[in-house]
Amino acid sequence: MFYRSNSDGNGGETTWCFSQVKGTLEDDVTEADLISCVEFNHDGELLATGDKGGRVVIFQRDPASKQCVPKKGEYNVYSTFQSHEPEFDYLKSLEIEEKINKIRWLKRKNQAHFLLSTNDKTIKLWKVSERDKRVTGYNTREEGGRPRDPARVTQLRVPTVLPADLMVEASPRRIFANAHTYHINSISLNSDQETYLSADDLRINLWHLEITDQSFNIVDIKPANMEELTEVITAAEFHPTECNLFVYSSSKGTIRLCDMRAAALCDRHAKLFEEPEDPHARSFFSEIISSISDVKLSNSGRYMMSRDYLGLKVWDLRMETKPVETYPVHEYLRSKLCSLYENDCIFDKFECCWSGDDQRLMTGSYNGFFRIFERGGGGGGAGAGAGNAARRGELTLEASRDAAARPRQPLRARRVAATAKRKKDEISVDCLDFNKKILHTAWHPHESIIAVAATNNLFIFQDKF
Repeated sequence: MFYRSNSDGNGGETTWCFSQVKGTLEDDVTEADLISCVEFNHDGELLATGDKGGRVVIFQRDPASKQCVPKKGEYNVYSTFQSHEPEFDYLKSLEIEEKINKIRWLKRKNQAHFLLSTNDKTIKLWKVSERDKRVTGYNTREEGGRPRDPARVTQLRVPTVLPADLMVEASPRRIFANAHTYHINSISLNSDQETYLSADDLRINLWHLEITDQSFNIVDIKPANMEELTEVITAAEFHPTECNLFVYSSSKGTIRLCDMRAAALCDRHAKLFEEPEDPHARSFFSEIISSISDVKLSNSGRYMMSRDYLGLKVWDLRMETKPVETYPVHEYLRSKLCSLYENDCIFDKFECCWSGDDQRLMTGSYNGFFRIFERGGGGGGAGAGAGNAARRGELTLEASRDAAARPRQPLRARRVAATAKRKKDEISVDCLDFNKKILHTAWHPHESIIAVAATNNLFIFQDKF
């Protein structure tokens, strides 16, 4: 996996290599073990994954790996806990899966870590803390914790604190429930670190982290007659610095920017981002593949990235008419849309992410492949790469189990041939495995370390200086 990065302005070369793989490498995988979300915390020291079994696994950066020259992106298991359990809605006769849809970290304010996790209906705030000391010498309790007979207490002792083995505890601090009729697809923390939003198919709610029994509905697109429903909300996110702004995308390929200062109910958007459709290219699948599965604002807050089925688009928040950059992810699948529709792959929801410097983009594909794009081939400005990405800034990587046998070894880039005629180092589009989907990816906020979820395995890659 070779990636040539010119983002430093010096024409430097970065080579991606395999670092770690987490999870069993056996072929027999249960549905509950499939990873459903991946998220770094704000300094990149912790990496959390959620799975379809309702579990959250937190990995911590190995301190020794940061002292190496060059640094290594190695993580060890820090904490594992059951976040959600399966439930049953008796009023609607509906099973509620325990699958973790999203995880979002709060910025650290003290020794403990806090994160939000959600399934289809319920959001939970978790506190993850360490305990490496124990108290001994109680007056009213035995060392085992059993209450002591008061008649046997003959003297007053001062309890002492002794070192103990490190224990990491995860405890639920808040449970935010009963606010969504439809399945929650997004949660996003506000820059004020006091409020957050949660979005389902038709509504977006605003919560305060200290209040669990009340939320404010800020977007409601549910029509009076459900037969008139034409679109659903697919993703929503707060602006990284402006606490009054948020965006949400729809199944019709539009993105709306809303300002909470304008009105309590943000049904009227401030800006509408939509690319005009080419009438000559319209087909039966046009509406399906134009549906936006993920939207992410850049770390600077100036740009916004959206992922539809076939590609990525980068928008300037000051220009609504068209994206400033377009990156085809797997355009070679356009000829396979019929078969992808039949096996339901056309409805897969791929996520996307920014690098810490906003100069690179990452998203997933099939056959264990994921794509990294350098914006404009290294330019990255508002007009850089307008229309199409520069080819030299594109790279296809593979999250393969074969890489586990060669840690720290650079891996070659992969290429897909759109036609039957292919070169020696290319793979035919007809040979792609559509069961190996890379739906969830995450980028370290400060370093060139990436995490890729491949079924039940978490692959970690890093650059090799």
